[in-house]
Amino acid sequence: VQLQAFGGGLVQPGGSLTLSCAACGFTFDDYAIGWFRQAPGKEREGVSCIGKTRSSIYYEDSVEGRFTNSRDKDNNLLYLQMIDLKVEDPAVYYCATAPLRDIDSGSYFCYYGMDFYGKGTLVTVSS
Repeated sequence: VQLQAFGGGLVQPGGSLTLSCAACGFTFDDYAIGWFRQAPGKEREGVSCIGKTRSSIYYEDSVEGRFTNSRDKDNNLLYLQMIDLKVEDPAVYYCATAPLRDIDSGSYFCYYGMDFYGKGTLVTVSS
């Protein structure tokens, strides 16, 4: 299982950015998937997670309404669309998956974490 997030960069407060995640060795439809972030000096936190059967999509409170977690089945890509970026959003963002657990709860995975994390991409918000 390999994952790679990309698309990070520098944006101004209020700006938008879309992160992408490519997978190798599996398809995103097979397992629970999610986005996490880690800011300097802080623990990694779950941003948005989707359970295995896709019936449960969880968003962390601070990003609810601003971030959208979606996937492109044809190209096996995962996206995190981010709008109205705030000064508290900068971090290294990671995509992740959980092939070892058969759980259909997005909040569970965002709270407890997933099994595999890809290489992250840095998002900076500054004027």
